[in-house]
Amino acid sequence: MLIEILIAALLVLSGLFGLVGSVGLLKLPDPMTRLHAPTKATTLGIGGALIASMVYFLAFTNSVSFHELLITLFLFITAPITANFIAKAHLHRAEDPANLPPTGTPGGWATFDETADPSRRLKGEE
Repeated sequence: MLIEILIAALLVLSGLFGLVGSVGLLKLPDPMTRLHAPTKATTLGIGGALIASMVYFLAFTNSVSFHELLITLFLFITAPITANFIAKAHLHRAEDPANLPPTGTPGGWATFDETADPSRRLKGEE
């Protein structure tokens, strides 16, 4: 019965994370704040459901399912990378480099670095 309570709690918690992520995706005002909803809350929601599935199969069928573990690890690794790509695409499409706040470092925003030559970076000359 303790395992069933654990599985139910993981499913309810993952459902709450999914709900908060979905509402945040709809209600947040602009793309940069809206980006946090699917990459944080929804990833935790899906991860919780997959962990609940792993616990279920381990407890009731005595088999370890590595598929769910690999899917969870893949989600936790790829969500921040996806968020970074979406944020960079938004910066290039919607923001003027002159209107961005200072970075607090001697360099500017790496996304808008006009001094770096991309062809040199590919050849490893930088």
